[in-house]
Amino acid sequence: MIRIFGLVAALMFAVPAFAQPLPAGLDKQNAIVIDSTKGQIIIKLRTDIAPKHAERIKQLARDGFYNNVPFHRVMDGFMAQTGDGKNFNGTGGSKYPNLQAEFSSVPFKRGVVGMARAGSPDSANSQFFICFADASFLNGKYTVVGDVVSGMDVVDKLKKAPAGSSSGTVTDPDKMLKVQVASDIK
Repeated sequence: MIRIFGLVAALMFAVPAFAQPLPAGLDKQNAIVIDSTKGQIIIKLRTDIAPKHAERIKQLARDGFYNNVPFHRVMDGFMAQTGDGKNFNGTGGSKYPNLQAEFSSVPFKRGVVGMARAGSPDSANSQFFICFADASFLNGKYTVVGDVVSGMDVVDKLKKAPAGSSSGTVTDPDKMLKVQVASDIK
C-alpha cells in the first residue's frame, strides 16, 4: 500500500515539473509552446519582421498539424528541423500555399528560429528550424520567424544525426508531442 501511495505521489509531482511557467512579459498571442519528448520549448514569434510566417505557425499549431511531428533533421552544432506534419520526414508541407520570403537583417544565431524552404526563397510552408549556434551563412537567405525564450537546454538534448551525416537525418527522432499558441493553453 505504501509503495502504491509513493508511486501515485511521484507521478503527481512529475507532471507539473514537465510543464514550465511561461516567461514573464511574454506576448502569449505571439508565442508557441512545444511539449517535446525531451521537455518544453517556448518560442517568441517575430511578428515584427515575419508577420505572415508567424501567423502560419500559429495557424498550424491551432490546426494540430505539428502534434507528434518529429525533429527529422538534427545536425550537431548547426540546427534542429521539424514541422513536416504531412510526411513526417522533411518532404512535406501543409495544405496552405507557400509563403513569400520575409527576409530581415536579424542574424541567425543560437536560439533563432528560421523557416525551412526548398530552392526558391518563396517556398517556406510549415517547416522550421532552431539554430544550435551562429549560422551567419543563412543571413538574408532564410526568414527569421522567432527566438527560443525558454528551453534551449531541451533543444540541445534532441537526438542528433550521426557525426559526418551530410543529410542530418535522424533515425528514431525526438518529436514535438503537442504544439500550442501560448494564449490558447488552459
